[in-house]
Amino acid sequence: MKKMIVIGGGAAGMMTAALAADRYKVTLFEKNEKLGKKLFITGKGRCNLTNDSDEEEFLRNVVTNSKFLYSAIYAFNQSDVKAYFERLGLKLKTERGNRVFPLSDKSSDVIKALEQELKRKKVEVHLNKKVDDIALNIIHKEGTNPESDNPEDIEKKVFGVVVNSDKKIYNADVVVLATGGLSYPQTGSDGDGLKYMKGFGIDVTKLYPSLVPVRIKEDFCKEMMGLSLKNVKLTFSYMKKNKKKTIYSEQGEMLFTHFGISGPLVLSGSSFLHKFNDEEVMISLDLKPALTEEKLEERVRRDFEAFKDREVKNSMGELLPRAIIPFVIEKSNVNPDKKTRMLTPDEIKRLVQTLKNFSMTYDGLMGFNEAIITSGGIAVKEIDPRTMEIKKIEGLRVAGEIIDCDALTGGFNLQIAWSTAYLASR
Repeated sequence: MKKMIVIGGGAAGMMTAALAADRYKVTLFEKNEKLGKKLFITGKGRCNLTNDSDEEEFLRNVVTNSKFLYSAIYAFNQSDVKAYFERLGLKLKTERGNRVFPLSDKSSDVIKALEQELKRKKVEVHLNKKVDDIALNIIHKEGTNPESDNPEDIEKKVFGVVVNSDKKIYNADVVVLATGGLSYPQTGSDGDGLKYMKGFGIDVTKLYPSLVPVRIKEDFCKEMMGLSLKNVKLTFSYMKKNKKKTIYSEQGEMLFTHFGISGPLVLSGSSFLHKFNDEEVMISLDLKPALTEEKLEERVRRDFEAFKDREVKNSMGELLPRAIIPFVIEKSNVNPDKKTRMLTPDEIKRLVQTLKNFSMTYDGLMGFNEAIITSGGIAVKEIDPRTMEIKKIEGLRVAGEIIDCDALTGGFNLQIAWSTAYLASR
């Protein structure tokens, strides 16, 4: 039986090893003291396994290089993932947005199911074991000058991995690199695998934090820290040739933090922002997207009529959460102590316009410590999309976040891990 070595015991690595054990003698190396360290904190510890939608919906939610994943998702789709884990005895449930979670709401149960499968399949697991290098045979093609360093004259083939702590090379016919990106480095994601690739002359695209909170310059975020908003519309935009261009605009939930904004809307929107580093990104929040400006003005006037003897600051409680009211009034340039019956039509209009366009000043993305995933990785042009093998190195395959593919929230990124692992295991 041929030998396979999998480097990395995260989602992609465990899945690759478990699936490959039917046709390979598999050894899995993980430098941490346990498997699935990043998987454990996924989905706030609940683990959003996949999204219960079809392949086309999956591809629509992939932000980077969706076409590359066509073979992967059609080989091992969302239904296949659900069926696989259910066969392992993991009970699942589907929540809002078709997000699939373990019924127990415990990511540890997902890890446990995979660990038990690795044990059942007799996968040899080495914990606390860092792979220091990948061993390659470099052979000159027949008829070429043996002194030539022309890449066209050379064939590279994997024959194992180097583990310095053991002072040995572990031999293998196939090596699968599933070492992840740079997000949540405390879980061991430090870019090791990407360094190997660069050393072999494989193109690695620039890395950015993605699905990450956004920093805001204004101090009011700190004062609203913990405030969660539902059914609001968040828009990121920039100016191009004196025209405003939309980067991202969606409706949903968000959260104010001590440094800026977070929550599902913000995290998804952040996936697009690193491409606009040289532009001045503008942020606008529509606090009442269900109402047109005209309808909202009617609503505001009704509220003010009902509270005509109150100050403005005490008359908007049925319209907005209390924490944000002072900042809406301030942005509208209205005196908060003014009685509502004394407001001019222009002041009411300014309040309405602020409700429809609560602006914030973009101050960049938070770093890899807060990022759910990494955008960037091994360039897809270097990988055979049908096998996940590096085209220039026979027997070297990749799976998961190390590849330059990323998606929005909702289980789509873990689906990338499972689907690419499936192809790498074949």
